[in-house]
Amino acid sequence: MVVLTIAYAVSFLDRQILALLVQPIKSDLGISDTQMSLLLGLAFAVFYTMLAIPLGRMADRRSRRGMIAIGITVWCLMTAACGLAKNFVQLFIARLGVGVGQAPLNAAALSMISDYFPRERRGKAIAFYSMGISLGGGIALLVGGQVIGFVSTAPPVTLPLVGELAAWQTVLLWVGLPGLVIAVLMATVTEPVRQDKIQLQSQENAADEGVPMREVIRFLFERRRTYGTLFMGMSVVTIIGYAYMFWIPTMFVRTWGWTIPEISRAYGIAVLIAGPAGVALGGWLGDWLYRKGHRDGHMRATLVGVVILIIFSTAAPLMPTPELAVAMLFPATLGAAMPSATGAASLMMIVPNQMRAVTTALYYFVIGILGLVLGPTAVALVTDFVFADDAALRYSIVCVVIGAGILALGFLIANLKHFRESVIEADQWSGS
Repeated sequence: MVVLTIAYAVSFLDRQILALLVQPIKSDLGISDTQMSLLLGLAFAVFYTMLAIPLGRMADRRSRRGMIAIGITVWCLMTAACGLAKNFVQLFIARLGVGVGQAPLNAAALSMISDYFPRERRGKAIAFYSMGISLGGGIALLVGGQVIGFVSTAPPVTLPLVGELAAWQTVLLWVGLPGLVIAVLMATVTEPVRQDKIQLQSQENAADEGVPMREVIRFLFERRRTYGTLFMGMSVVTIIGYAYMFWIPTMFVRTWGWTIPEISRAYGIAVLIAGPAGVALGGWLGDWLYRKGHRDGHMRATLVGVVILIIFSTAAPLMPTPELAVAMLFPATLGAAMPSATGAASLMMIVPNQMRAVTTALYYFVIGILGLVLGPTAVALVTDFVFADDAALRYSIVCVVIGAGILALGFLIANLKHFRESVIEADQWSGS
């Protein structure tokens, strides 16, 4: 669990660090907010989401530990490669590679964790793993901002064959390469025995570690009201999360004139404190409600987090002073962290083992496509084409949060009844 959580933290560190480098990258490469949003979202999301499905299918049959170790190696090397990019196209291609490496992580890790822990303890276990989001994002903000401040004043670095590197390029090299240690640590992780298998239609398939894709599709389609509303609701929540993750540091720079080290320190503290508190609260609340007989307890906990997220994510950009805005970031981060844990835990409560990884991959495919692409890009498009003013960034964030928040609540409230029925069904075939 510890190694998997560290791996998740490193993935978010490598994913998030670019958000602190928006201004220097824009200046050096001469690109717009919309182009920058493509680097932050689309470039990473293309293969991260598309490859997750075949890799999730593989994780239902093959060594999940080995897949994660290979993925860590790829994404760390490609993060370092981002630091060698000299133009927009090269940086875009390197970000594609980061997405390739991170594609197998969540499907394989959540499948393993669900086999490590029984259903009544699974919410807290997945919440522990979900702390990787807060740890990685918080470290990226807290440490990355200070590194940026240091390298900005340090003498330029010159490498053979590459030439002189800008400060932002040096940061990406420093962030990417040390993560390779985590790939080595994966050798210490035990591959768990697969649990919670459903009786399939044929004995031949039942002996398999996985199931034919047509059976997975049939299983999900027959329960489309449950999975459709869950996937869409969490996708819209993810739009808010990525919009905040990628644009809040730049908002403080443009709105209140803070430096990157100043806002990264403040936001990093908020993420490191409120993030783990949010996933712990969400995991505990979901498990507690489930044990009390509320079969939709994990989804109820998700809704609580989403309401907190919407209220304070709307309030933070509208505060009159940066200090008040930072204060609002604490509950906003707590609210965002709760559904990041309980959404995945909810999914693990209703999927049989033989199709768990591929269904998780489908889940992250849907929320990744919408969240990673629309989150950063929606804010940039509103800034560039609606307000046509870089200084209006905070109002663009508010517009995206309100619109996405209304949709998220609608989908997740509609999901409650169907999710409850699916949990009751899963309790029967899992023996709970």
